[in-house]
Amino acid sequence: MKTQPIRNTSDIQRLKEYFINRHEWRDYTLFVLGINTALRIGDIISLKWKDVYDFKENKYKKHIYIVEQKTKKMAAPALNNNTIACLNLLREKLEQVQPIQPEEYILKSRKGNNSPIGRNRAYTVIKRASDMLGIEGNISCHSLRKTFGYHAWKQGIPPALIMDLFNHSSIEITKRYLSIDQDERDSVYLSIEL
Repeated sequence: MKTQPIRNTSDIQRLKEYFINRHEWRDYTLFVLGINTALRIGDIISLKWKDVYDFKENKYKKHIYIVEQKTKKMAAPALNNNTIACLNLLREKLEQVQPIQPEEYILKSRKGNNSPIGRNRAYTVIKRASDMLGIEGNISCHSLRKTFGYHAWKQGIPPALIMDLFNHSSIEITKRYLSIDQDERDSVYLSIEL
């Protein structure tokens, strides 16, 4: 079954609250980074604090500059207010124990000294939360990236720009990401009365 975006914004909010209520700050950050940066899970889990925070200036960076693992292309997603607030919350929680270091992984595993969570762990986090909340569809880590694209499209962002943000090689790939279903097709037909 094809991975689906999280279409309903109330489900997005419910997932955020799920992680916050359980004090799962790392997992909350995984979710928020995924739906706001449109990065693939492999790129998200490889992020270190130096990628998002300027330790000399003592402030968050405006962009994450990363060479995508899959495409080997440069990506530069901007850090929006929700992402910065989430990162700041995680940082505050971590620094209650000890100061974070530039080379530390943001989504640090509890195993080992400084290693990121694995792809399987990230999948388990997202799948477990979506199942617990009864969110419809096949939800996985890739759903986070698709959620970004779907909501960008719903807000009127042209598919060609979404294609560029995703570093896709064709508009056809982007169309598949948007997971346009029959209800959305019907709403177009029903809204155009000439």
